[in-house]
Amino acid sequence: MPVDLTWGAATATGQREDNQDRYLARPPVFAVADGMGGHAGGAAAAERVIEALTSLTGGETTTVNAIRLALQRADGEIRAFTGEAAGGAGSTVAGVALVDEGEGPQWAVFHVGDSRVYRWHEGRLEQLTTDHSVVQELIDAGYISDETAATHPQRHIITRALGVGPRNEPDIRLLPVVGSGYFLACSDGLTNEVSSSRIAEFLTTNDGPDTIVSDLVAEASAAGARDNVTVVAVR
Repeated sequence: MPVDLTWGAATATGQREDNQDRYLARPPVFAVADGMGGHAGGAAAAERVIEALTSLTGGETTTVNAIRLALQRADGEIRAFTGEAAGGAGSTVAGVALVDEGEGPQWAVFHVGDSRVYRWHEGRLEQLTTDHSVVQELIDAGYISDETAATHPQRHIITRALGVGPRNEPDIRLLPVVGSGYFLACSDGLTNEVSSSRIAEFLTTNDGPDTIVSDLVAEASAAGARDNVTVVAVR
């Protein structure tokens, strides 16, 4: 069963000196990678993630195992790269891909770190990923509230990333292909500046994906954009 897709992507440097975010918007994979660690190091780490995922494009679908293997390869390449560079580097990743696990197309939602995937469906915005972060662990344990998390001093510390720490597997969940709607993948540069309710407002419009992602990046930039901001939307 073919799935009719339209998509858009936008990025901005924000107040940072350079843009270490990278993105992929090429069927059947749509993803955002947020590099970290040194100027060239973070960008190179994110590029390795996107290059690995790009190898899965060109067909109508990919597979969950192919996504895992691609991200394992990226993880290893980043570690090899940082073995040669002082200071180390790593990258988050979040995205969706059309996969076929033998029963026709499904959506695979995958992520490592605090980049996020949202779904807009039947008039409701749902966050499909759970941040791999210190603050999220504090929320889950009941120590702090969602409201407190927005200003918590440890809000930028992540607990899982590609290329650093223990070898990390992505969280992957499968969703059926249903009706019309949007998936939105973004770096934390968006969610640090723009609330979920505000993101939902942009998705209620009848504007196409190109306009929505451009408007979201502009909104984050107008709010100060303390970090790089990248958004990929697929309808």
